Amino acid sequence: MAVMHRALFTWFTVLIFLILLVLRLDNKVLWNWFLIFTPLWLFDAVVIIYITVNMIVHCKNGYDRNDLTMPRKLWFMATVVLKLTFQVMLCLKWEYFSFISLYIIMIPFWLLTSGACLDVFRGLVKL
Repeated sequence: MAVMHRALFTWFTVLIFLILLVLRLDNKVLWNWFLIFTPLWLFDAVVIIYITVNMIVHCKNGYDRNDLTMPRKLWFMATVVLKLTFQVMLCLKWEYFSFISLYIIMIPFWLLTSGACLDVFRGLVKL
């Protein structure tokens, strides 16, 4: 998929999610929160499939044409899984378990942002 197609798919998915989110927050619709987050989960599924295919091709060929190492690809997979975990926990809190503390809900998000900061710092130090 070309870079332009990936960007358009990403923007379209975020646009649909934001429209559904605004409709839910304005009480125009009373849909389940899991339904509101469906565009993001569709996007995450596509990203997981893309990363998995790249990992399989890397293992099959022994190298990657983009010079990405296998630990780097595992980090990409971990970020998507942490994002999915945060989204599911957020939907569970808003829909069914309102008594759960927001601190517990935010743990995957904090891990994701901390890891991203470390990843950026590591990339800056290499330069």
